[in-house]
Amino acid sequence: MSGNHSDTDHLQKRVLLIVLALNFLLFVVLGLGGLFANSSALLANAVDNGSDAVVYLLSFLAVGRALIWKQRTARTSGIMLLVIAAAVLIDAIRRFVYGSEPGGWTMMTLAVVAAVINLSCLQLIRRQKSNDVNMRAAETFSFNDFASNGGILVAGGLVMGLKQSWPDLVVGMIVAAIALKGGVDILRSVSDEPERGPQAI
Repeated sequence: MSGNHSDTDHLQKRVLLIVLALNFLLFVVLGLGGLFANSSALLANAVDNGSDAVVYLLSFLAVGRALIWKQRTARTSGIMLLVIAAAVLIDAIRRFVYGSEPGGWTMMTLAVVAAVINLSCLQLIRRQKSNDVNMRAAETFSFNDFASNGGILVAGGLVMGLKQSWPDLVVGMIVAAIALKGGVDILRSVSDEPERGPQAI
């Protein structure tokens, strides 16, 4: 039994390390792209991926530890998402007040690149078929990111077609809403964990 747990822990660590590296890469690329394109949606997605990278690092450190350690790590993940949602909303409001001129082509190009990477992360995590609270949190993050990429792609097209900045701001706020829901889902998952009777590690 302990051998099976050891193999599972090793595999989970490897997957988390891969998605951690990919999300950190997206944080850098989307952040630079958001600054270059003056895009609230890209910057929101970049910060989201950056927080994901931190959460994946925490989850990586939690693998193989006691359930209470995993629950605390997942709870930290959920709280971070709620903080990110608030930050994105504040940035969107600031850009609405002071104005912005997002670059549609840059938004669309980076959205496609990010979507491919996030979909790969999601598939890697789902292959584990794990009920571990941190792996479920990782799956939530990857799915949220993939959905956000689709919104940015649409917003980039609308910015180009309408020659207005509001689609970028709207998607930035939608990304915040997705992050908010993801954070709440993770916190609920942690609260429900004792009732599901997970296997001891």
